[in-house]
Amino acid sequence: MSARLDHLVVLADTLAAGAAWCEARLGVTPAAGGRHALFGTHNHLLAVGSPGFAQAYLEVIAIDPDAGAPQRTRWFDMDDASLRADVRRDGPRLMHWVARVPDLAQATAALAAQGVDCGECLRASRMTPRGLLEWRIAVRPDGQRLFGGCLPTLIEWGAVHPTDSLPASGIALHALRLQHPDAAPLQAALHACGLTDIGVTPAAAPGIEAVLHTPRGAVVLSSTL
Repeated sequence: MSARLDHLVVLADTLAAGAAWCEARLGVTPAAGGRHALFGTHNHLLAVGSPGFAQAYLEVIAIDPDAGAPQRTRWFDMDDASLRADVRRDGPRLMHWVARVPDLAQATAALAAQGVDCGECLRASRMTPRGLLEWRIAVRPDGQRLFGGCLPTLIEWGAVHPTDSLPASGIALHALRLQHPDAAPLQAALHACGLTDIGVTPAAAPGIEAVLHTPRGAVVLSSTL
């Protein structure tokens, strides 16, 4: 089993707020993404690939006000009232990450053997200005992020990956750091799905930290603000 970091997830109150945050923090305007009909969300994307994190990108995601209520709970805890209030008050926040795997069923079964329930393997797609993207993704019925967001959501892409047509941004992901009170079980879960190069530091609370190299120098994004 092999897995790689696919993308960082930044939650914004609105896409306009997310784009402004990108420009202020990173000095770059993100590219238009698309709508996720299954979850009532939409996004902007920014390429952040590097030798250590090939095909990585940053996703700014928000609830789509024109989509109406989805038929199921939104992914990434986006229906959590406390999280939404925090983002509305404090601004966009890195709050999760997604890892791509070659075989989603095999990866979720490996995690199930560790006692970790990733949820259903769903088929999804969205239209973009550059064409249709299709993927399979594991999402729990309650939309919950696991290990406080430190265990990634798993995705298996179809023939096309978002970074195939994203413009270069001049930004590169240098490091991803995780901390969690249950560091050992989280590390075991990461290894089970093939993420053997991501370490976990014991800490009092869950936390995700991404270090980006930008034209302005190093920028650190943190889930704990």
